[in-house]
Amino acid sequence: MTNRFLQHAGLGLAVVTLIAPLLAACSEDEPKLVIYNAQHEPLLKELAPAFTEETGIEVELRHGKDLEMSNQLVQEGEATKADVFLTENSPAMSQVEAAGLFAELPADLVAPIPELYRPTSGLWTGFVARSTVLVYNTDLVEESELPASILDLAKPEWRGRISFSPTGADFQAIVAAVLELEGEEAARAWLEGIKANGTVYDGNNVVLEAVDSGESEVGIVYHYYWERDRKENGDVSDNSEQYYFRDQDPGAFVSVSGAGILKSSDMKDEAEKFVEFLVNKSGQQILADSYALEYPLNPAVELEGVSKPFAELEPPQVNVSDLDAKAVVEMMTEVGFL
Repeated sequence: MTNRFLQHAGLGLAVVTLIAPLLAACSEDEPKLVIYNAQHEPLLKELAPAFTEETGIEVELRHGKDLEMSNQLVQEGEATKADVFLTENSPAMSQVEAAGLFAELPADLVAPIPELYRPTSGLWTGFVARSTVLVYNTDLVEESELPASILDLAKPEWRGRISFSPTGADFQAIVAAVLELEGEEAARAWLEGIKANGTVYDGNNVVLEAVDSGESEVGIVYHYYWERDRKENGDVSDNSEQYYFRDQDPGAFVSVSGAGILKSSDMKDEAEKFVEFLVNKSGQQILADSYALEYPLNPAVELEGVSKPFAELEPPQVNVSDLDAKAVVEMMTEVGFL
């Protein structure tokens, strides 16, 4: 009896030993939701595990920059491995939308996001936002001296006083808004004016540092650069403040980060669950609590501890699908920024 039992036990152990690697292999071969991510990498490394914990859906993140990844998607076309595309700024979303690569999102899925921050096409949605601001050195400029419009920075009185970082997607989104709101002639004149008046820096944090040190009187950035530094230690923000443009001025432009599902995806149900998580309260709260200090777009969640609440912003109304990355790059290249 004992020998027979041992024989059976040995057989059972052998079967388990054979099955275990097969189960592991099956687990490793389990398909993952592939996200092409041009948003902040640390933000998605926090958000994606929370989504997996809630839904059981595994995620693979591939990181890059806005236009780098949108160009890649356009080149890959229907052969792309991506299921979801996330951006920092919306012009890259518009590029992929124009290429016909996005699937339509269910209306009830994106309903938590106000219509102003979704394209009228319904092919993608905004999920967080950043406000354009002017940071100014408080030792060099009084708030009362600051212009009523961002367009005024092209006037001769601002020569040698302004700074910005034109090569990144952040600034290019602001240019896209000026182009959409003011037209090609006015946008070109504005670019030529600030090029003559301004100092170019490589990166928004460098602009912030230049203003704080007094190298530059004012700088064009998004709100969260100043807010993050002030929250952390104030090293490059203690001599500056933020100035918010008002009255739907192009300088009050709010750039939205976008999320869209690729039409070619074989995991549309899982992709929809991810976008739903992104725009609903649980995902939006993770975004609000993160280091990013970007504004959640779901009104049920508020960003705490920043200078100006989202509800107090006065952004211009633009159809985010109309922010044309290609036209902006062409114009900025012609003017000599790129």
